[in-house]
Amino acid sequence: MIPSCPRLPQRSRALARRIALAAGLAVTLAGQAPAIAQEAASAAGSITMEGQGTVSVAPDMAVISTNVITGADTAAEALSQNSAAIARVIAAIKADGIEARDIQTRGFSIQPRYERFDTPSDRQPEIVGYEVRNGVEVNVRDLARLGDLLTLVVEKGANSVDNIRFEVSDPQEKLDEARKKAVDAARHKAEIFATAAGVELGTIASITETGIQMPRPQMMHAEGMMMAKAVAVPVEAGEETIAANVTIRWLLK
Repeated sequence: MIPSCPRLPQRSRALARRIALAAGLAVTLAGQAPAIAQEAASAAGSITMEGQGTVSVAPDMAVISTNVITGADTAAEALSQNSAAIARVIAAIKADGIEARDIQTRGFSIQPRYERFDTPSDRQPEIVGYEVRNGVEVNVRDLARLGDLLTLVVEKGANSVDNIRFEVSDPQEKLDEARKKAVDAARHKAEIFATAAGVELGTIASITETGIQMPRPQMMHAEGMMMAKAVAVPVEAGEETIAANVTIRWLLK
């Protein structure tokens, strides 16, 4: 009969477990040491810079909002007058070369008009007529024709022009140009700092776009357009700014 091995005392077994855990932890840390060291070196041996790129672009289209407002004793009469006037305006716009896809009616309404009292009164005001409003929004893709078109719609019956909105129809190409300039700006600053510090830029570790600025529609209010004479209305579109911002981190050689 083979004698059984004597059991270790409880204190000895606990000590053995601690030794085994310590040995396992040492092996794990030894395996991770190169990665930890590399990460620490990368964090210490890097340079981070921000850059901004901007591009100026002139709006290439305008959106005008014009209305025909008519009033009459009855709603039917006011509507009839308004429909005839808005039809003349739309026909003139199309005859001027604006495509149907760039013309949209908007803001149609029929509202009663109430009598007004010169002095305060407890009497309920009565309806004395009706007002019909109908609008047309037009995309003008040739800005050289904008002034003449504004004059034309007023001559044909539009008696209210709310505003003129200048836009950039396709800003994506200019945005990409601004992004390239932002990267160049960040690299330029990084090279200056690296040269001053006596180090050399290595590979890019990360690049993040931190923001963009797109052109915002520029509003030109034109409440007085119904008083326009038969001359081309002078308009200036100006310029818009498209911008991009990036943050880039380089490792150092």
